[in-house]
Amino acid sequence: MFFRRTNCLFFIALECILPHVLTQQAGEKRLCAFMGASQESRFGLAGQVNASVQVCERTQCCVGYYRIVGGRPKPEVLACDTVEKSCPDAVCKAETRYNNTAAKCVCNTDMCNRNLTWGSETVLEPRPPSGNAGETWVLIVAVALAACLLVVAAQRRRASRRQKNPRVRLPISPTSISRTTQIDVTDIQLHETVAHGSLATVWRGTYGGSAVAVKVLPAAAERAFASERDVYELPLMRHAAIVRFLGASRRSCDGSWLLVLQFAQYGSLHSFLQNNTSNWPLSLKLCLSLSQGLSYLHLDLQTRDGHKPSVAHGDLSAFNVLVRGDATCALCDFGSATALCSSRRHAQEATSPAQAARTPCYVSPEILEGFVNLLGSWCLHGDVYALGLLLWEICMRCSDLFEDGMVPQHFLPYERELEGRLTWENLVIHVSCMKKRPPIPGSWNLLSQGPALRDLLRECWDVDPDARLTAQCVADRLVALQSHSLL
Repeated sequence: MFFRRTNCLFFIALECILPHVLTQQAGEKRLCAFMGASQESRFGLAGQVNASVQVCERTQCCVGYYRIVGGRPKPEVLACDTVEKSCPDAVCKAETRYNNTAAKCVCNTDMCNRNLTWGSETVLEPRPPSGNAGETWVLIVAVALAACLLVVAAQRRRASRRQKNPRVRLPISPTSISRTTQIDVTDIQLHETVAHGSLATVWRGTYGGSAVAVKVLPAAAERAFASERDVYELPLMRHAAIVRFLGASRRSCDGSWLLVLQFAQYGSLHSFLQNNTSNWPLSLKLCLSLSQGLSYLHLDLQTRDGHKPSVAHGDLSAFNVLVRGDATCALCDFGSATALCSSRRHAQEATSPAQAARTPCYVSPEILEGFVNLLGSWCLHGDVYALGLLLWEICMRCSDLFEDGMVPQHFLPYERELEGRLTWENLVIHVSCMKKRPPIPGSWNLLSQGPALRDLLRECWDVDPDARLTAQCVADRLVALQSHSLL
């Protein structure tokens, strides 16, 4: 007991003395509490770390990310802020997020991020416990695993209630096909199946003497058919990096619905990456066209020809991106898309849990955990997270990025780490609780463009949705990379 009390007093004394010692060493540099992040993370690289104290290198702001559990905030990440920004408050005032399930605070005094001002109440975070280090780590791991299990259970409960959350959707048209896009089904010939999905089958066919892709949905899938067609029919929806929509039809024999689209010679991006490697210029071409297509999709555009609202794809994945004969990408499959309309007069209730319509390994952490109701700009942030994963997939098949051109086998994001078990629950633990991201080869740092490429990926899949780049910013960064040689 005597030694435990002595140990406790030692840690308290150390915590009181250490900031003053560091202040003398650091001069005017800000001191922030540090926890919950590795020293190799973007937070760890924001300044020198000594135990639970960080000396900021590029900012005078401390930041804290908290999860609200049982009405009380629990710290997840405390550190120096990663970039210089305005932080006028001396105390860390809580800014609630994700329907009051999380909070962030930023402040401008030493160690201020350790104490969160929660409403009129200041919550003092407990000091690190004393005692045996091994016991402490066992306790931390046990608590982390328990928290992850609680997150999974809570996510399942949220999924059952997800239908109550409004989702801005394009208006569902009547059963009849729009006259502007209706084509004669007898003019369509189906030749061979090129892809199977959970709901639809894609055929290679011909229409008007040209090769086309025909997406066939069963008669019962009228809602899915209408949702996707409505996106294609938006004004100003024509773009080089969005697959061209040629028309829609319905077969009288079985009532199935047909979407006729531009044919892409290489099929899906997933198929292309499985069967092909690329060099640096080709990889950049794929990445840039993909980013430009997403940027245009996200764009709110008003011209004399009409208004195209900002549209979130909702299920951006390597399966929903096509590669054409000129090695450019084109976005497709808008069945999960959300139009961010300024008016809610067309808003409808979502008819299924979010995970049922999404490819799980591309789903962003905040959507995995059910922190958002898929309304507004959160959808766009989720698209950019998926974009970062797609850029990583493309670059991992680039021979110029690996010594002697030894390119690794193609894997989906997290497929290797989770040994193929890409379930929603496993991803919640791996991506949300453990904050893991796809590995970036260390050899990339030896290339002139490697660090910029690494930073681009990390800023796309940042844990904080507000900190992620926009799709247009991603495209601009890739243009800058394109103007310089790799070596």
